[in-house]
Amino acid sequence: MNNKPRVLKAFEALDIEIQEQIKLAYPEGFKEHLIKFVNKDGEYQSGLPFETEEKYYLVKMTSEEARTLIAEDDDYDDDGNLRDEVREDFEDKYEDDDDL
Repeated sequence: MNNKPRVLKAFEALDIEIQEQIKLAYPEGFKEHLIKFVNKDGEYQSGLPFETEEKYYLVKMTSEEARTLIAEDDDYDDDGNLRDEVREDFEDKYEDDDDL
């Protein structure tokens, strides 16, 4: 692992810009990309990894939370894929971001 600061947060607690970049990085949903990790209390949890130039994020979520987030988010279609127009907007917004 590198020396970047690590951030462990729930998706809803992240800045909207980071949420949008995560959606762009995972346009087909989050569930299949979750990893298991042991927290500071020695408990097993799952999370979604996401890295920017400045930080390494581990977004806390369960498989069920990942499904719910996508199902309730208007940026995703009924099949759980990021809508084309949303993807294009995010790509334009973050086109200078080499992390995606």
